[in-house]
Amino acid sequence: FCGTVRMRSYNGPLKLPMWLLRVFAGAAAKDDERLPNRCEVCKFLTVELQDALEKTGRSKEVLEVGEVLDTGRRRRKIKYNTSETRLTEAMDDICQRVLQYNVHAERPGSLRYAKGTSQTMSTLKNLVHKGVKVELGLPYELWDEPSVEVTHMKKQCETMLEQFEEVVEDWYFHHQDQRLENFLCQNHVLETSDQECLKEVWKGDVGSKGGADTDEE
Repeated sequence: FCGTVRMRSYNGPLKLPMWLLRVFAGAAAKDDERLPNRCEVCKFLTVELQDALEKTGRSKEVLEVGEVLDTGRRRRKIKYNTSETRLTEAMDDICQRVLQYNVHAERPGSLRYAKGTSQTMSTLKNLVHKGVKVELGLPYELWDEPSVEVTHMKKQCETMLEQFEEVVEDWYFHHQDQRLENFLCQNHVLETSDQECLKEVWKGDVGSKGGADTDEE
């Protein structure tokens, strides 16, 4: 969600929730696109890689590796869940998975990046369905396409993964007792002063029960 927002109702005055008005005000105050920083890129790279590995961690598959002997058997067998193959397969499309994220403009910091439709976009779509003309500077059918921010994060993810591939491999084979986020981001990628986003934890939507902003009179 970016650009200038213009709305016009054909059914009388609009009454928008305060949290949405604050989002619009914040967007209007920024001329430049808010691009993800290095901390955010590393955070979501590790989230996706850890998730991909957890999905295959209980596999009981056994791989046969090495040269084929005269008997037709390979030299040794290894468990898939501790193999280099598992790591390679997990890493292959990690950064592509970042494109599944959307910008949740109503959330602060790194929490603005999450999967699923944002509260802001959901509200805007509901307005459209009610007959309100909403202009975001791009066609309605493109509203769900990856944003400039998310596309940028995907590219930075690829660069970071290539740069720190050996560190990830070291963690996989020798340090899985540590969280990947701590091992990679805290110990190798980020300076101490740049690790603030790693502390950010999602606790619920702005405007949801328990943390709602209302415009009730």
